[in-house]
Amino acid sequence: MSAPTAVRPAPTPAPASSQRRPVRWVTPLASGASVLLAGACMVAVVQGTGWLAGAGAAVAVVVVLGIALQRLPGWAVLIGQLAGLLLVLGALFGGGIVPGPSTFAAFEDLLTEAGGQIDSGVAPVVATPGSLFLIAVAFGLIAVAVYAIAVSARAPAAAGVPLLCVVAVPAALSDQLLPWWAITCAVAGYGLLLVARDDLGRRGSGTLVAGGVTVVALAAVIGVLLGSAATVVGTAGRFTSGGGSGHGGGSIGLNPFTSLRGQLNESAPVELFRTTGLTRASYLRALTLSDYRANEGWTAPTPRPGVSLAGPLTQDASPGDRVEVRIENVGFRDYWLPLYGQPESVAGLDDGVWRYDRTGGIAYSQRPRSEDGWTETAVLPTPTAADLRSATGRTTVDPIYLNVDGVDRRVASIAADVTRGQRTSFDKAISLVEYFTGPQSAFRYSLQTAPGTGDDALVDFLTVGRTGYCEQFASAMAVMLRTQNVPARVAVGFTAGTDADGYRSVTTRDAHAWVEAWFPGYGWITFDPTPLNDGRTIVPPYVLEAVGDNGTGSPAPSPDQGDLRPGQEPAPVTPQDDAPQQDLPQQDTATDTGPDVPVLVPLLVVLVVALLGGPTILRTVQRRRRLGATAAGGPGAAEAAWEEVLATSRDRGSAIDPGDTVRGTARALVGAHDLPDRAQDSLRDLVRAVEAEWYGDEPAAPGALTSPTAEVLGALKATGPTGFRGLLGTLFPRSLSPRSSTVIERADA
Repeated sequence: MSAPTAVRPAPTPAPASSQRRPVRWVTPLASGASVLLAGACMVAVVQGTGWLAGAGAAVAVVVVLGIALQRLPGWAVLIGQLAGLLLVLGALFGGGIVPGPSTFAAFEDLLTEAGGQIDSGVAPVVATPGSLFLIAVAFGLIAVAVYAIAVSARAPAAAGVPLLCVVAVPAALSDQLLPWWAITCAVAGYGLLLVARDDLGRRGSGTLVAGGVTVVALAAVIGVLLGSAATVVGTAGRFTSGGGSGHGGGSIGLNPFTSLRGQLNESAPVELFRTTGLTRASYLRALTLSDYRANEGWTAPTPRPGVSLAGPLTQDASPGDRVEVRIENVGFRDYWLPLYGQPESVAGLDDGVWRYDRTGGIAYSQRPRSEDGWTETAVLPTPTAADLRSATGRTTVDPIYLNVDGVDRRVASIAADVTRGQRTSFDKAISLVEYFTGPQSAFRYSLQTAPGTGDDALVDFLTVGRTGYCEQFASAMAVMLRTQNVPARVAVGFTAGTDADGYRSVTTRDAHAWVEAWFPGYGWITFDPTPLNDGRTIVPPYVLEAVGDNGTGSPAPSPDQGDLRPGQEPAPVTPQDDAPQQDLPQQDTATDTGPDVPVLVPLLVVLVVALLGGPTILRTVQRRRRLGATAAGGPGAAEAAWEEVLATSRDRGSAIDPGDTVRGTARALVGAHDLPDRAQDSLRDLVRAVEAEWYGDEPAAPGALTSPTAEVLGALKATGPTGFRGLLGTLFPRSLSPRSSTVIERADA
């Protein structure tokens, strides 16, 4: 006896008002939230959280307009969102809500400013109006793209592609790994898109949400664990493309020097090097900075095509102690190879990988590397104070080391007051060292800089704040020397470290910046203006000798109060930190992950796999759940089989009308997929089982529907798109879209 063949009664036409699609707000809100959660990675691009206001406003207007206009065609929603984005950007950055010529002129100026920051700075950059505008524009456009994919196209899984850009751009710009919490937020944002559904009350949606949460949580845990294991220590230097000052048309930015304002975070010291062979404590130089830009900081020219590190490296080295130093690398990876003094040759490295720029005194490679160790032959200069006082002659270094373009005249005035009466370049340098470090100096060392109140950060530091860390002191002295016609540059590297069992140990605590001034016949000579009190400062013999020549080392005179702005009083001196631990921001250490492979790549691979594989995993879990219920038989077995058939049809590209009867839907399946006779027979069996379960309360026996269901599914999978479209269908199954639920509702008998 065959099962009843009752047909679902035709629905009574509803009033026109009730036929309007209900407003969907869960998925739209999730699309905006996912963009902002992924935006947590912006901590690697811009300092502070000021960017969040503009980005949040841009995302909010996109989401609100999307919800308000969602009954319109997709193209109309897109135009409305872009128009709204333009209005909010005009209100925030263009001087008015209604856009006009002045609005677009302001936009152009802001983009020009942002472009200059991108060209000369290294992330995280200072939050300027230009950078904030660019971030707001980017977030608004990404929100539009995510909304269009997740809501208008009803493919939330595919919206992970623009979200990946929000993560990939900061990861590419930052010299540090993204924080674990930022990665977690980004993964959670994508997971929110997968599980946020406007039909949470429908059958089976709870299992889908649970599966999505599981996949996202697993991806987040893997990402966090991998990220915490793949960290690195370095000076944060990197090559950048585009126009810039210096030779070669590019620039090298350094994180601590994008601004004189800033704050350093303490961290537990991590050992970087072990050195043997030094005859006296010396600075270990990683790179030098030559180009100072007012209110931006220091950059260095792109290294000139260098010579091989096998030597000879330094031409016409000054007299001094010749040493052979063995440097064992414990946990350092960078573009730069730290060296001592005036290097003559370096051994123990692969040929052709490292080069030496004689002008900048920099050993560099094209990619960050972690070498096991190297042996350097170098000269440690030993001039006396008398030698440097008598060093005269033609200046033969690059004019960039005397450049003071854009430097505030008040800085030159202060430098002139400090060095008044000093005739030689050496005595001017000693006066400046004493100005910053002498017993009567008003300057104090601190990991926290004093807030600026004026229009020039360097002037603020010299006249108001007078508190900072090594970058501030080295930057200020180098600029002040230049205003007195003394060639100067900033060097970045490490102090001498501490004595250990047969070697000197250099850690992240020893990261430091100092000044090198050029003297004819002696080259670049070290001066350190940072008033450290923890024993890490290296005072060269010629400085001690010069201070002794001055008697008791009396401080240099303070600048006239006329150098302050009218009505401004000197700020009180900020107390020095009790136990400063480091000068440069550092990261945790790790072993090398392989030559020339960025350590962030594995983390990005995990994110990509999570984005691309998540939907497929969810669909697999869903399919197995349904087929398991089908094989088990009993109440719900036929409905589970029917749901899987319709979902597979949807994945293969067909559109099923959810308002049709079971038999009408079956006929549509046959036509849409051109099912063979055997599959049609199995489909008839499945339809009878569904009707018997729905209308006759006759559940299927265990295993009764396994064979016909498998036959129909096999035939469906043999149809549909192939090639790239087929791959997209596999990666982002259409049946996961909230709108794709095509289960025929059971009609009341």
